[in-house]
Amino acid sequence: MTNDVYINAISALLPNDPVSNDEMEGVLGLINNRPSRARSIVLKRNGIKSRHYVIDKHSGEFTHNNTTLTAETIRKLNSPDFDLSKTEFLACGSSSPDQLVPGQGVMVHAELGIPPCEVVTTSGICTSGMTALKYAYLSVLAGNSNNAIATGSEVASTYMLAKNFSEETEARLRDLEKRPEIAFEKEFLRWMLSDGAGAVLMENRPNDNAMSLKIEWVENISYASAAPTCMYCGAEKQPNGSLKGWREFATLKEVMENSLFSVHQDVKLLDSTIGPLTVESGLATIQKKHGLTADSVDYYLPHISSEYFRPRLRHTLEKIGFFIPEEKWFTNLTTKGNTGAASIYIMLEELFYSGRLRRGEKILCYVPESGRFSTVYMLLTVV
Repeated sequence: MTNDVYINAISALLPNDPVSNDEMEGVLGLINNRPSRARSIVLKRNGIKSRHYVIDKHSGEFTHNNTTLTAETIRKLNSPDFDLSKTEFLACGSSSPDQLVPGQGVMVHAELGIPPCEVVTTSGICTSGMTALKYAYLSVLAGNSNNAIATGSEVASTYMLAKNFSEETEARLRDLEKRPEIAFEKEFLRWMLSDGAGAVLMENRPNDNAMSLKIEWVENISYASAAPTCMYCGAEKQPNGSLKGWREFATLKEVMENSLFSVHQDVKLLDSTIGPLTVESGLATIQKKHGLTADSVDYYLPHISSEYFRPRLRHTLEKIGFFIPEEKWFTNLTTKGNTGAASIYIMLEELFYSGRLRRGEKILCYVPESGRFSTVYMLLTVV
């Protein structure tokens, strides 16, 4: 017999003061001591007005790493009936851990200093925070644990520093003026990705005197066999579509000259593939499995990496007959930035404590990932 699983507390942490569009380059640094000609074009299209970095914009010092940021977020979980020292299960997901090994989860466990418990680390890109959440959810669902904490966190600014980028050629910048989709490559990601962390507390019973969110289901679907790699870091894409990992290069100098530790994106592939796979195919799968209808959704929380994708997402939903009016959409991309694996947690935290939710309402969360094309959908009910 399985348990019901409830999200009883949510926390989010956006480090340091907000960084405006005009302040970004001063924090991340100039590439080859030259201001970016692409920055304003990218920012105009992605719609983001402010974001946060673990780099203090005044001093230039790092105030957190991924581990300390995540642990601090967990400590912020506000549940009067829960003692952090009683944690039975911890799952952490991120695309930007502080080290290759050990895993992010055990580093966070050590930072928290709580007694021994089961710990899991999930890797990936945007869906890694949701795979951590699903793993923790399944543990409580199966009765393996009575409570579980899941996190999603990013310190993307460490990838976006000028030292990690090679100089963009004049030809590329001229192409950027003519073809805006070019902006969704390295320059797009540099002026869009940001830092943050979120955490949820799940238990096998709802809060006694406060709102909870019952998890109805979480569906994680990979389309890796349907399309080549789209977003990657630490590798170079080969003409045949395969990846050549950084350890296969002869020297570290060669790795840096090819800016392998910057985040790359195949924009043309992203543009043509993200909708058909993660929306059209993804929604068809969960509609068939769970009987989900658009009319039953009260709040739609889509993780969109840029406002560029908003009309495209709306069009795709209309095309497949799953139209959700935009007044039901809830995002905070423009003020919180794209925090990758943490984004859905940061959206949920804001909505959860907004005072807007009412008993019985349904919340549909959608988190796509373009790394090798995956998508996660989650349905919640307000109780």
